[in-house]
Amino acid sequence: MANLAITSILEKMTGKDKDYRYMATSDLLNELNKEGFRADSDLEIKLSNIVLQQLDDAAGDVSGLAVKCLAPLVKKVSEARLVEMTNKLCDKLLNGKDQHRDIASIALKTIVSEVTTSSVAQFVLVSLSPQLIKGITSPGMTTEMKCECLDILCDVLHKFGNLMATDHELLLGALLSQLSSNQASVRKKTVSCIASLASSLSDDLLARATVEVVRNLRSKGVKPEMTRTNIQMIGALSRAVGYRFGSHLGDTVPLLINYCTSASENDEELREYSLQALESFLLRCPRDISSYCDEILHLTLEYLSYDPNFTDNMEEDTDDENHEEEEDDESATEYTDDEDVSWKVRRAAAKCLAALIVSRPEMLSKLYEEACPKLIDRFKEREENVKMDVFNTFIELLRQTGNVTKGQTDMNELRQVDAKGPRWLLKQEVPKIVKSINRQLREKSVKTKVGAFSVLKELVVVLPDCLADHIGSLISGIEKALSDKSSTSNLKIEALIFTRLVLASHSPSVFHPYIKALSSPVLSAVGERYYKVTAEALRVCGELVRVVRPNIEGYGFDFKPYVHPIYNAIMTRLTNQDQDQEVKECAISCMGLLVSTFGDNLRTELPACLPVLVDRMGNEITRLTAVKAFAVIAASPLKIDLSCVLEHVIAELTAFLRKANRALRQATLGTLNSLIVAYGDKIGSSSYEVIIVELSSLISDSDLHMTALALELCCTLMADKRASPSVGLAVGNKVLPQALTLIKSSLLQGQALTALQNFFPTLVYSANTSFEALLDSLLSSAKPSPQSGGVAKQALCSIAQCVAVLCLAAGDQKCSATVKMLTDILRDNSSSNSAKQHLALLCLGEIGRRKDLSSHAHIENIVIESFQSPFEEIKSAASYALGNIAVGNLSKYLPFILDQIDNQQKKQYLLLHSLKEVIVRQSVDKAEFQDSSVEKILNLLFNHCESDEEGVRNVVAECLGKIALIEPTKLVPALKVRTTSLAAFTRATVVIAVKYSIVERPEKIDEIIYPEISSFLMLIKDHDRHVRRAAVLALSTAAHNKPNLIKGLLPELLPLLYDQTIVKQELIRTVDLGPFKHIVDDGLELRKAAFECVDTLLDSCLDQVNPSSFIVPYLKSGLDDHYDVKMPCHLILSKLADKCPSAVLAVLDSLVDPLLKTINFKPKQDAVKQEVDRNEDMIRSALRAIASLNRISGGDCSIKFKHLMNEISKSMTLSDKYYSIRNE
Repeated sequence: MANLAITSILEKMTGKDKDYRYMATSDLLNELNKEGFRADSDLEIKLSNIVLQQLDDAAGDVSGLAVKCLAPLVKKVSEARLVEMTNKLCDKLLNGKDQHRDIASIALKTIVSEVTTSSVAQFVLVSLSPQLIKGITSPGMTTEMKCECLDILCDVLHKFGNLMATDHELLLGALLSQLSSNQASVRKKTVSCIASLASSLSDDLLARATVEVVRNLRSKGVKPEMTRTNIQMIGALSRAVGYRFGSHLGDTVPLLINYCTSASENDEELREYSLQALESFLLRCPRDISSYCDEILHLTLEYLSYDPNFTDNMEEDTDDENHEEEEDDESATEYTDDEDVSWKVRRAAAKCLAALIVSRPEMLSKLYEEACPKLIDRFKEREENVKMDVFNTFIELLRQTGNVTKGQTDMNELRQVDAKGPRWLLKQEVPKIVKSINRQLREKSVKTKVGAFSVLKELVVVLPDCLADHIGSLISGIEKALSDKSSTSNLKIEALIFTRLVLASHSPSVFHPYIKALSSPVLSAVGERYYKVTAEALRVCGELVRVVRPNIEGYGFDFKPYVHPIYNAIMTRLTNQDQDQEVKECAISCMGLLVSTFGDNLRTELPACLPVLVDRMGNEITRLTAVKAFAVIAASPLKIDLSCVLEHVIAELTAFLRKANRALRQATLGTLNSLIVAYGDKIGSSSYEVIIVELSSLISDSDLHMTALALELCCTLMADKRASPSVGLAVGNKVLPQALTLIKSSLLQGQALTALQNFFPTLVYSANTSFEALLDSLLSSAKPSPQSGGVAKQALCSIAQCVAVLCLAAGDQKCSATVKMLTDILRDNSSSNSAKQHLALLCLGEIGRRKDLSSHAHIENIVIESFQSPFEEIKSAASYALGNIAVGNLSKYLPFILDQIDNQQKKQYLLLHSLKEVIVRQSVDKAEFQDSSVEKILNLLFNHCESDEEGVRNVVAECLGKIALIEPTKLVPALKVRTTSLAAFTRATVVIAVKYSIVERPEKIDEIIYPEISSFLMLIKDHDRHVRRAAVLALSTAAHNKPNLIKGLLPELLPLLYDQTIVKQELIRTVDLGPFKHIVDDGLELRKAAFECVDTLLDSCLDQVNPSSFIVPYLKSGLDDHYDVKMPCHLILSKLADKCPSAVLAVLDSLVDPLLKTINFKPKQDAVKQEVDRNEDMIRSALRAIASLNRISGGDCSIKFKHLMNEISKSMTLSDKYYSIRNE
């Protein structure tokens, strides 16, 4: 049927009437686009002939439709037909009439873009390539002809460059010859053609192309426009091949710098192209360009202010007032010259400098000294587009400062290690920045002002309190931006965001003199029509409220005049129903803040505004925000009168506890807690009971955060003295069973465990619950049940902690009785019930830690008896108990433990663990040991440094590290002496001890260890692998907890650390197990630790790590290493892709192979489940890294990476995993 229809369409297509032909062609297009369209060979011939014929139709709209018909036709006809059509079109293009050439060119481009499979492409290319080359190189071809052919070739190469490897040499020769063409248009198209070809060229041919271009650049007497083309060619090559161009920089960089400086006065384009090429090198070949960075920096700074036709004779405006009047006369006489293109050079210089800043974190301090003053000075640039680029470059400098100095505080900087670090240098420049920016904020142009605010915004983000002395001078700029008639909403938003950030990051008193000037434009912005401005203005109001009355006393500043204007502005927005959700939410939060801050001055208004907030709780879109607003109001120290809405609010909130929305339930629990603390007396016990019933269903280990909040609320309810006894009963019936189930969970930890520990004592204090019953139910929850088997170790620890707090809450008498009962369980040797003994030991430990148990005679001997138990877990519980009991009474039990360690060889490991418990607790509680016992402990520990058992050495190291926190002056020298010990184990142990002594909080050891730390970390070059690994682990901990300790050592340490990531053949040995041989790699742990250390360094010391020298070869080899090493490498790769995208882009091609190998790896048929799961994790982790790489802009210049992404999208399983990871 379809073919009959087509036959009639084909007849009409040749009709005389052009309208007929148009309609028929349109019908054909519809037929071809149908899914089920198939053509036999006769019809194919007819179709292809008639479509080609229609292309020459005199009526333009008919030939336009015919081109559209080609797209579906290409996919529906055979290869032979396609080649025939291509040949006919080429013939038309090269030999046809002029008027048919354009349409033939469009038709060929259509064919190229529609061919999808490489097999078909191969057929087409065989006939197409030679004809295009002929069109480009044959003598006598017109310029238009060449341009058309180059255009098509560019498309072909971009899409199928790698299929044409055999023709590469021929193509390259043909194209290079065109670079010296006399026609500018031909040269321009040739440049993009060679660039498209370059990405698929082999290294040899790429080198040939580069050498040819460099030779052209070196030859004397070449016309300037040819030189420009060749320089453009170098930039284009670098952009196309990325890091592969690195090996040619030695030839090209000096040439470009030379051209830049020696070009003739008016040859601006030459300079622009040179700077653009240098920018491309900086971003794509960071490793090879490092030796030229200083030269490039000076070059960009020189050309940043390059303006030969303009002399800057305006004196620095000394006094700001008269500037306003001058402004108008000046713009009338301002210099303009349409011929002047020097701005292009300045723009290229700014972008090149930005590339330098982004790709060279290690040059930051130098950039501050040399580039920063120059950039600030260039804010006065007269060409607006260039000015924006200068602003952006400066913002990059600020961002890089933020990146590099993350996590360093200025206040308690360790003896200001980097007193002249980037942040300090930036601080010195702030007055200049503000002065220069203020001048920009007085300009007429809106675009300039927006740019100026983005600079200020970034500045406040990086240095939060830097503008304290300059607020006064900035206020007029903000005011003008918000209230000027010519301001756009974009400018207002930028100004408001900046205002919000400034208000939030400086101390309130700084703003008090300017509140009047600030508040009126902000409040009028709340009434703006555009919702984004309104929402931003409301957020500023929230900050303003906090600033106007920073504390309830409110002395020193009279806030009363501002209360009502702010209230009225917000109330108007709050009551208005028809507006954007963002505005509604901001108005609700802002009103919450306002009521909680000024409630005492709004008594008459509260009955009007609180019901509106309650009403917003009833609306699904705004209820979450309203719940949070009530939490803010409830927490206010003003004790705001909520009587008019309280019952309603509590009822709404109780209902919310049933909702599925997790965020809503979470917020509700917090708000209820605040309300009950503040207004418990006004809420009846009946409401409490309803809340408790709802709460009980939220307590489970599937959501520990929610559980913690629910238990906290429960404690608040029970602690309320006014509550009736029925509340305690309700808790006992509803919540207690849930809590006893929860305590058996092995997932229980953190906030939820703390909340549970508070829950039991609170339950004892509130009436109706006997201590004995509670204790009994706690202890019995540890009994193994027939259904679920034994209870997890984690659960036993949780139970023990709850038992301990419960006993302490119940008073001394009950506590002693419990301890006696527990010791009886241990004395009763006949009980083979190991879980019971296990729990008893843990409980004794927990109670002993919190209370002195020396009144119970011989308790230590009873505990030590359990060291003989056949069960490992009982032994370790006993050592834990002994240590913690000693914490309760050091003077009695510490000598006992030390004495035992000396005399009991067999129990040493367990006793050392007890000692560790004692020391760790002391180091946290900052207690002092007696000197004599410290001496004893040290002698003991140092004697065990060389133990053959790794477990013993680790415990010793932890003990030493934690004692070092208590007695640093004694320990640091003692540890340092042993770094040169002959025994490798001793050296390793003291380094690990240092690792344990570097903790996150500031300690007195920091000062003492700072000058000595290098003698420990330099053991990274020790000949023993255990010592090297210890040094790597210590470096990792230092980088994480106290980066300033090691900043100065990194230049020396990093090469040594990188060296640890390499597979060392001498550490791989073969173990002969008789029937088969087993290969053991002793260096694996060390490599894994080294990569994990680099991962940590990327977070804390980014400016020291030179990423490009690390990625290749070290990271690249890690990506191809053992499973345990690949995992950290994938993490590092993701981090680098995020933080130093240019360094990763530069070597992207070489990273693809190991990643591809990893995601395609299939475990053996007989692999155990564990291996299969590990491989799954491995693939997911590689895909995670690939997803990060895919986010880098510019990654598409790597053909290999594109191929990798195609591989993933072809495989169903991989693409599913990839997309689920990407959406995480």
